[in-house]
Amino acid sequence: MTPPPTPVEALLVVDVQSAFVVGEGAVPDAARLEERTADLIARARAAGALVVHLQNDGRPGAEDEPRTPGWELHHPVEAGPTEVVLRKTRDDGFARTGLGDLLEARGVRAVAVCGVMSEMCVQATARTALARGYRVVLPHDAHATQDVPAVAGISERIPARVVSRVAAWALGGEADIVSRSADVSFTAAGAGGRGEVPRS
Repeated sequence: MTPPPTPVEALLVVDVQSAFVVGEGAVPDAARLEERTADLIARARAAGALVVHLQNDGRPGAEDEPRTPGWELHHPVEAGPTEVVLRKTRDDGFARTGLGDLLEARGVRAVAVCGVMSEMCVQATARTALARGYRVVLPHDAHATQDVPAVAGISERIPARVVSRVAAWALGGEADIVSRSADVSFTAAGAGGRGEVPRS
């Protein structure tokens, strides 16, 4: 059995916004995603880890256009020194945001990434974190996406679960891909690896 990953100092919650988890536009099995991401947030807070909610600003008319109901973050935010919201306009959570500076200032060396969409914003953010030298933990049951529709002459419909798996696989062997978000544990930055035991 593969041992659970060592604790991480930050949780990046990518685009868990109402448009993507509620109503007709919700990802398949949105209830599971909500439960897993809520649990990760709660345990990161309890351990004193940094929690970063990335909030996408969609274009005018998009389901996540700023100041529309779909744009709102789904999970309540406990704003403070260890929990922040960063708005973004690109898939990559590091692009034109203060995420890199924030992680550096807090002494973060390892991050867990969760949210939507697996092959877009989640993967782009994880890939840049890897490129910047962070250890990245990606819990398989805490990121999600939509089905890829069929296109004549190209492919049949590709189920969302397959797209999510391929998105994680495409990160190569650099990221720690774990099957259960419950196996992710947290510690405060600079705590020398002391943190909570993964939930059973």
